[in-house]
Amino acid sequence: MHTFVDLFAGGGGFTRGLVAAGLKPLVLLEKGHWEAETLRKNFPSAVVMERDIRDVHSEDILRYGKPSIVVGGPPCEAYTAANASRMKEPHMRLYEDPRGRLTLHFIRMVGDMQPEVFIMENVPSILAVKEFLRYEFGRVGYEVHFNVIEASEQGVPSQRRRVFISNIRLRLPRERPPTVLEAIGDIMELDESTPNHKPSSLTKKLEEKAWKLRWNSSLTKFKGAGGIYKSHIKLHPFRIAPTIMGSSRFIHPLEGRLLTPREHARLMSFPDYHVFYGPLESQYNMAGEAVPPRLSYLMGRNLIKVLPAE
Repeated sequence: MHTFVDLFAGGGGFTRGLVAAGLKPLVLLEKGHWEAETLRKNFPSAVVMERDIRDVHSEDILRYGKPSIVVGGPPCEAYTAANASRMKEPHMRLYEDPRGRLTLHFIRMVGDMQPEVFIMENVPSILAVKEFLRYEFGRVGYEVHFNVIEASEQGVPSQRRRVFISNIRLRLPRERPPTVLEAIGDIMELDESTPNHKPSSLTKKLEEKAWKLRWNSSLTKFKGAGGIYKSHIKLHPFRIAPTIMGSSRFIHPLEGRLLTPREHARLMSFPDYHVFYGPLESQYNMAGEAVPPRLSYLMGRNLIKVLPAE
Protein backbone atom coordinates (compact mmCIF):
# COMPACT_ATOMS: atom_id res chain seq x y z
CA MET A 1 0.00 0.00 0.00
CA HIS A 2 1.36 3.42 -0.95
CA THR A 3 2.03 5.72 2.00
CA PHE A 4 1.67 9.48 2.32
CA VAL A 5 2.72 12.32 4.59
CA ASP A 6 0.50 15.34 5.25
CA LEU A 7 2.67 18.32 6.23
CA PHE A 8 -0.17 20.68 7.21
CA ALA A 9 -2.73 18.13 8.28
CA GLY A 10 -5.17 20.46 10.08
CA GLY A 11 -8.37 18.65 11.04
CA GLY A 12 -7.70 15.84 8.56
CA GLY A 13 -9.64 16.69 5.40
CA PHE A 14 -6.85 15.87 2.94
CA THR A 15 -5.95 12.76 4.93
CA ARG A 16 -9.55 11.56 5.26
CA GLY A 17 -10.06 11.42 1.50
CA LEU A 18 -6.71 9.77 0.77
CA VAL A 19 -7.39 7.09 3.38
CA ALA A 20 -10.81 6.43 1.86
CA ALA A 21 -9.10 6.02 -1.52
CA GLY A 22 -6.89 3.24 -0.13
CA LEU A 23 -3.68 5.10 0.77
CA LYS A 24 -1.92 4.76 4.12
CA PRO A 25 -1.07 7.76 6.33
CA LEU A 26 2.53 7.54 7.51
CA VAL A 27 3.11 10.84 9.33
CA LEU A 28 0.67 13.71 9.93
CA LEU A 29 2.35 16.99 10.87
CA GLU A 30 0.28 19.66 12.60
CA LYS A 31 1.25 22.25 15.21
CA GLY A 32 -2.28 23.04 16.46
CA HIS A 33 -3.12 21.14 19.64
CA TRP A 34 -6.79 20.39 18.98
CA GLU A 35 -6.09 19.62 15.35
CA ALA A 36 -3.41 17.14 16.42
CA GLU A 37 -5.77 15.58 18.94
CA THR A 38 -8.41 15.23 16.22
CA LEU A 39 -5.87 13.51 13.97
CA ARG A 40 -4.85 11.08 16.73
CA LYS A 41 -8.44 10.06 17.39
CA ASN A 42 -9.43 9.74 13.73
CA PHE A 43 -6.24 8.14 12.37
CA PRO A 44 -4.82 6.02 15.21
CA SER A 45 -2.43 4.10 12.93
CA ALA A 46 -0.58 7.25 11.80
CA VAL A 47 2.26 9.02 13.56
CA VAL A 48 0.98 12.46 14.56
CA MET A 49 3.69 15.09 15.08
CA GLU A 50 2.37 18.06 17.02
CA ARG A 51 5.14 20.37 15.86
CA ASP A 52 5.82 23.47 13.75
CA ILE A 53 7.17 22.56 10.31
CA ARG A 54 9.89 25.20 10.74
CA ASP A 55 11.38 23.07 13.52
CA VAL A 56 11.09 19.74 11.69
CA HIS A 57 13.82 18.10 9.61
CA SER A 58 12.97 15.56 6.93
CA GLU A 59 14.91 12.93 8.90
CA ASP A 60 12.34 13.28 11.68
CA ILE A 61 9.77 11.93 9.23
CA LEU A 62 11.91 9.54 7.16
CA ARG A 63 12.72 7.53 10.28
CA TYR A 64 9.17 6.14 9.92
CA GLY A 65 9.65 5.27 6.25
CA LYS A 66 9.88 6.97 2.87
CA PRO A 67 6.47 8.14 1.60
CA SER A 68 5.30 7.75 -1.98
CA ILE A 69 3.22 10.91 -1.66
CA VAL A 70 3.59 14.21 0.21
CA VAL A 71 0.58 16.53 0.51
CA GLY A 72 -0.29 19.65 2.46
CA GLY A 73 -2.03 22.99 2.45
CA PRO A 74 0.21 25.73 3.89
CA PRO A 75 -1.69 28.68 5.41
CA CYS A 76 -3.30 30.94 2.82
CA GLU A 77 -3.48 34.18 4.84
CA ALA A 78 -0.42 35.66 3.15
CA TYR A 79 -2.01 35.26 -0.29
CA THR A 80 -5.78 35.53 0.04
CA ALA A 81 -7.61 38.69 -1.01
CA ALA A 82 -9.82 38.28 2.06
CA ASN A 83 -6.84 39.38 4.18
CA ALA A 84 -7.00 43.17 4.47
CA SER A 85 -3.35 43.35 5.59
CA ARG A 86 -1.96 41.25 2.74
CA MET A 87 1.44 42.53 1.52
CA LYS A 88 1.17 44.63 -1.62
CA GLU A 89 4.01 43.06 -3.62
CA PRO A 90 3.30 39.38 -4.48
CA HIS A 91 6.90 38.19 -4.03
CA MET A 92 6.94 39.65 -0.49
CA ARG A 93 3.97 37.40 0.40
CA LEU A 94 6.12 34.34 -0.33
CA TYR A 95 9.53 35.46 0.86
CA GLU A 96 8.84 37.95 3.68
CA ASP A 97 5.46 37.17 5.24
CA PRO A 98 6.14 34.55 7.97
CA ARG A 99 2.96 32.68 7.03
CA GLY A 100 3.78 32.84 3.33
CA ARG A 101 7.26 31.45 3.99
CA LEU A 102 5.68 28.25 5.29
CA THR A 103 5.15 27.41 1.62
CA LEU A 104 8.94 27.37 1.23
CA HIS A 105 9.18 24.90 4.10
CA PHE A 106 6.76 22.61 2.27
CA ILE A 107 9.05 22.81 -0.76
CA ARG A 108 12.09 22.13 1.45
CA MET A 109 10.52 18.96 2.82
CA VAL A 110 9.47 17.77 -0.63
CA GLY A 111 13.01 18.33 -1.87
CA ASP A 112 14.46 16.36 1.03
CA MET A 113 12.03 13.43 0.86
CA GLN A 114 11.79 13.22 -2.96
CA PRO A 115 8.36 11.57 -3.14
CA GLU A 116 7.03 10.18 -6.38
CA VAL A 117 4.12 12.63 -6.16
CA PHE A 118 3.45 15.77 -4.15
CA ILE A 119 0.33 17.94 -4.00
CA MET A 120 0.22 21.37 -2.34
CA GLU A 121 -3.12 23.13 -1.88
CA ASN A 122 -3.75 26.87 -1.58
CA VAL A 123 -6.01 29.71 -2.70
CA PRO A 124 -5.92 30.71 -6.40
CA SER A 125 -4.40 34.09 -5.53
CA ILE A 126 -1.13 32.26 -4.80
CA LEU A 127 -0.80 32.16 -8.59
CA ALA A 128 0.47 35.74 -8.31
CA VAL A 129 3.77 34.10 -7.29
CA LYS A 130 3.47 31.29 -9.85
CA GLU A 131 6.88 31.84 -11.46
CA PHE A 132 8.60 32.05 -8.08
CA LEU A 133 6.99 28.75 -7.10
CA ARG A 134 8.03 27.18 -10.38
CA TYR A 135 11.60 28.30 -9.66
CA GLU A 136 11.59 27.04 -6.05
CA PHE A 137 10.19 23.62 -6.93
CA GLY A 138 12.65 23.43 -9.82
CA ARG A 139 15.52 23.97 -7.38
CA VAL A 140 14.57 20.75 -5.58
CA GLY A 141 14.13 18.74 -8.77
CA TYR A 142 10.48 19.03 -9.80
CA GLU A 143 8.51 20.51 -12.68
CA VAL A 144 5.09 21.63 -11.52
CA HIS A 145 1.52 21.83 -12.76
CA PHE A 146 -0.98 24.33 -11.41
CA ASN A 147 -4.29 22.47 -11.22
CA VAL A 148 -7.14 24.89 -10.50
CA ILE A 149 -10.11 22.87 -9.24
CA GLU A 150 -13.63 23.89 -8.24
CA ALA A 151 -14.74 21.41 -5.57
CA SER A 152 -18.46 21.67 -6.38
CA GLU A 153 -17.73 20.20 -9.82
CA GLN A 154 -16.58 17.04 -8.07
CA GLY A 155 -19.67 16.58 -5.89
CA VAL A 156 -18.87 18.81 -2.90
CA PRO A 157 -22.01 20.76 -1.81
CA SER A 158 -20.17 24.08 -1.48
CA GLN A 159 -18.12 26.34 -3.72
CA ARG A 160 -14.39 26.04 -3.21
CA ARG A 161 -12.01 27.08 -5.95
CA ARG A 162 -8.45 26.13 -5.05
CA VAL A 163 -5.14 25.51 -6.81
CA PHE A 164 -3.39 22.17 -6.29
CA ILE A 165 0.27 22.48 -7.22
CA SER A 166 1.71 19.11 -8.14
CA ASN A 167 4.31 17.34 -10.22
CA ILE A 168 1.49 15.57 -12.11
CA ARG A 169 -1.67 16.77 -13.80
CA LEU A 170 -4.79 16.06 -11.77
CA ARG A 171 -7.78 14.97 -13.85
CA LEU A 172 -10.85 14.41 -11.73
CA PRO A 173 -14.30 13.14 -12.79
CA ARG A 174 -17.22 15.54 -12.58
CA GLU A 175 -20.19 14.85 -10.35
CA ARG A 176 -23.34 16.79 -9.49
CA PRO A 177 -23.11 18.22 -5.97
CA PRO A 178 -25.95 17.84 -3.44
CA THR A 179 -27.87 20.98 -2.53
CA VAL A 180 -27.61 22.45 0.97
CA LEU A 181 -30.88 20.78 2.00
CA GLU A 182 -29.80 17.43 0.54
CA ALA A 183 -26.55 17.66 2.49
CA ILE A 184 -27.87 18.74 5.91
CA GLY A 185 -31.66 18.35 5.82
CA ASP A 186 -31.67 15.11 7.79
CA ILE A 187 -29.94 16.60 10.86
CA MET A 188 -32.05 19.69 11.53
CA GLU A 189 -32.81 18.49 15.06
CA LEU A 190 -30.05 19.48 17.47
CA ASP A 191 -29.30 16.37 19.48
CA GLU A 192 -26.18 14.71 20.86
CA SER A 193 -26.44 11.61 18.64
CA THR A 194 -24.70 13.52 15.83
CA PRO A 195 -21.12 14.57 16.73
CA ASN A 196 -20.14 18.26 16.63
CA HIS A 197 -23.80 19.24 16.26
CA LYS A 198 -23.99 22.25 18.56
CA PRO A 199 -24.13 25.77 17.03
CA SER A 200 -22.58 29.02 18.18
CA SER A 201 -25.23 31.29 19.63
CA LEU A 202 -26.59 34.51 18.16
CA THR A 203 -27.73 37.49 20.17
CA LYS A 204 -31.51 37.72 20.47
CA LYS A 205 -31.50 40.72 18.11
CA LEU A 206 -29.50 38.89 15.43
CA GLU A 207 -31.60 35.77 15.88
CA GLU A 208 -34.75 37.78 15.16
CA LYS A 209 -33.11 39.19 12.03
CA ALA A 210 -31.94 35.72 10.99
CA TRP A 211 -35.50 34.39 10.90
CA LYS A 212 -36.56 37.25 8.61
CA LEU A 213 -33.45 37.25 6.40
CA ARG A 214 -33.86 36.27 2.76
CA TRP A 215 -31.89 33.39 1.31
CA ASN A 216 -28.41 34.44 0.12
CA SER A 217 -28.60 37.67 2.16
CA SER A 218 -26.18 38.32 5.02
CA LEU A 219 -26.34 39.76 8.52
CA THR A 220 -22.81 41.20 8.49
CA LYS A 221 -19.96 42.16 6.17
CA PHE A 222 -16.21 42.62 6.50
CA LYS A 223 -13.50 44.29 4.46
CA GLY A 224 -10.65 42.39 2.83
CA ALA A 225 -7.87 43.29 0.40
CA GLY A 226 -10.16 42.28 -2.47
CA GLY A 227 -13.20 44.28 -1.36
CA ILE A 228 -16.24 43.76 0.87
CA TYR A 229 -17.17 40.22 1.89
CA LYS A 230 -20.46 38.88 3.26
CA SER A 231 -20.64 36.95 6.51
CA HIS A 232 -23.51 35.22 8.30
CA ILE A 233 -25.16 34.39 4.98
CA LYS A 234 -28.53 32.65 5.08
CA LEU A 235 -28.05 29.65 2.83
CA HIS A 236 -30.37 28.86 -0.05
CA PRO A 237 -31.74 25.36 0.58
CA PHE A 238 -31.92 24.36 -3.09
CA ARG A 239 -28.45 25.53 -4.13
CA ILE A 240 -24.92 24.70 -3.03
CA ALA A 241 -23.32 26.74 -0.26
CA PRO A 242 -20.75 29.52 -0.75
CA THR A 243 -17.16 28.81 0.24
CA ILE A 244 -16.89 27.43 3.78
CA MET A 245 -14.16 29.16 5.81
CA GLY A 246 -12.99 28.71 9.36
CA SER A 247 -13.74 32.34 10.18
CA SER A 248 -17.20 32.44 8.59
CA ARG A 249 -20.57 31.30 9.88
CA PHE A 250 -23.73 30.51 7.95
CA ILE A 251 -27.38 30.77 8.91
CA HIS A 252 -29.56 27.71 8.49
CA PRO A 253 -31.90 28.09 5.47
CA LEU A 254 -35.01 26.99 7.39
CA GLU A 255 -34.22 28.04 10.95
CA GLY A 256 -33.11 31.24 12.70
CA ARG A 257 -29.82 29.82 13.94
CA LEU A 258 -26.23 29.35 12.89
CA LEU A 259 -25.11 26.12 11.31
CA THR A 260 -23.28 23.71 13.59
CA PRO A 261 -19.71 22.54 12.93
CA ARG A 262 -21.18 19.21 11.75
CA GLU A 263 -23.36 21.00 9.20
CA HIS A 264 -20.31 22.94 8.01
CA ALA A 265 -18.47 19.61 7.79
CA ARG A 266 -21.30 18.06 5.79
CA LEU A 267 -21.08 20.95 3.32
CA MET A 268 -17.35 20.18 3.02
CA SER A 269 -18.13 16.46 2.37
CA PHE A 270 -16.78 15.14 5.71
CA PRO A 271 -18.43 11.89 6.85
CA ASP A 272 -20.16 12.03 10.24
CA TYR A 273 -17.73 9.48 11.69
CA HIS A 274 -14.93 12.03 11.35
CA VAL A 275 -15.21 13.74 14.74
CA PHE A 276 -13.59 17.10 15.59
CA TYR A 277 -12.22 17.60 19.12
CA GLY A 278 -11.76 20.77 21.13
CA PRO A 279 -13.70 24.01 21.70
CA LEU A 280 -16.54 24.98 19.38
CA GLU A 281 -14.45 27.55 17.51
CA SER A 282 -11.74 24.96 16.85
CA GLN A 283 -14.35 22.60 15.43
CA TYR A 284 -15.60 25.28 13.02
CA ASN A 285 -12.04 26.12 11.99
CA MET A 286 -11.07 22.52 11.32
CA ALA A 287 -14.13 21.95 9.13
CA GLY A 288 -13.79 25.23 7.24
CA GLU A 289 -10.05 25.24 6.60
CA ALA A 290 -9.82 21.70 5.23
CA VAL A 291 -9.41 20.18 1.81
CA PRO A 292 -12.83 18.61 1.13
CA PRO A 293 -12.46 14.84 1.65
CA ARG A 294 -14.50 14.11 -1.48
CA LEU A 295 -11.89 16.00 -3.48
CA SER A 296 -8.88 14.31 -1.89
CA TYR A 297 -10.58 10.93 -2.32
CA LEU A 298 -10.79 11.48 -6.07
CA MET A 299 -7.17 12.63 -6.09
CA GLY A 300 -6.18 9.50 -4.19
CA ARG A 301 -7.91 7.25 -6.72
CA ASN A 302 -6.08 9.17 -9.45
CA LEU A 303 -2.73 8.66 -7.70
CA ILE A 304 -3.25 4.92 -7.30
CA LYS A 305 -3.63 4.68 -11.08
CA VAL A 306 -0.45 6.61 -11.88
CA LEU A 307 1.87 5.25 -9.16
CA PRO A 308 3.73 2.02 -9.89
CA ALA A 309 2.15 -1.08 -8.42
CA GLU A 310 3.71 -2.26 -5.16
